[in-house]
Amino acid sequence: MKRIIIFLMALMPMMVFGANKQKVVLSCDIHCQGCCDKIMKNIAYEKGVKDIVCDLKNKTVTVTYDADKTNIPTLLKAFERIGKPAKVKSQEPPKNERPQTDANTGASTPQ
Repeated sequence: MKRIIIFLMALMPMMVFGANKQKVVLSCDIHCQGCCDKIMKNIAYEKGVKDIVCDLKNKTVTVTYDADKTNIPTLLKAFERIGKPAKVKSQEPPKNERPQTDANTGASTPQ
């Protein structure tokens, strides 16, 4: 029992810190629930994809992915393969990067 607990404790940091999760919002031509279902069923199996949220009203798809396993150009190609070309609407900055600050004022500078 002690070995199992030690093993699980050793795995915990890998599960918490191992993934470099990023989120991207894609604008896509979706006009019905069938389009959303097609996207959900196909893109979910792309390497590195962790979560997909399809917004039919705004015609957007939010994809949470592991940046160590995939990237945005690869995701865009996957959308093209299923006949739903997409464009990047917005992208969440990586969580492991801090915004740059001005050395004199300490204010954040745009990147």
